[in-house]
Amino acid sequence: MQIVLDIVAVALAYVIGSVPIGLLIVKIVTGKDIRQIESGRTGGTNAMRAAGFWAGFATAMLDIVKGAAGVWVARWLTPDVPLVHVIAPLAAILGHNHSIFLPERDENGRIIRLRGGAGGAPSVGGAMGLYLPSILVVLPLGMLTFFTVGIASVTTMAVALFVTLAFAYFASQGILPWAYVLYGVGAEILLILALRPNIKRLFEGNERIVKYSLNGWLKARKEAQNTDEQK
Repeated sequence: MQIVLDIVAVALAYVIGSVPIGLLIVKIVTGKDIRQIESGRTGGTNAMRAAGFWAGFATAMLDIVKGAAGVWVARWLTPDVPLVHVIAPLAAILGHNHSIFLPERDENGRIIRLRGGAGGAPSVGGAMGLYLPSILVVLPLGMLTFFTVGIASVTTMAVALFVTLAFAYFASQGILPWAYVLYGVGAEILLILALRPNIKRLFEGNERIVKYSLNGWLKARKEAQNTDEQK
């Protein structure tokens, strides 16, 4: 019976993570399909590109809740199995990145992939669900990275790194079990796999920079100066 509950907990976390919040918000606000805009992802950054700052912010916050909900469901169904508590939010990230509700089909109707986001926000939520005070470390560092560097892919990968380091510190102090560190490592792996095209663009020097950031502002200012000099 326990193994059945474990499987159900992980499966429910995946389904919760699969809910395409960004697609729904952008559709309601603008009538557009977020999958047809910029990166085509359903996360907060692309929602911001598609429908403005507040749509992106709302998407990110609700995606955080999805990750946390994966842990909450696991603790409800399997309160005495910490490993499932770690796997469930990873399943939520996987669902966010490869949503069962967003299949992409070829001309023959066969599913070729499952669309979704990159996993940054639900990875924050998973950390919050596992240990709520971690949000006081991870979220400010993530927001600082985003609004300074302005590169969503870098922020996303940095978030999982922050989670791993924070959980390792808390575990070393005896506050958390060391198994929780596996969540940070697993999340980082999932994020890197989802961001392979972005990593390639990073090395090529042409990754997108969000305009709502220090880096984006500096870039826009430099471009404006160059335009003025050419007049």
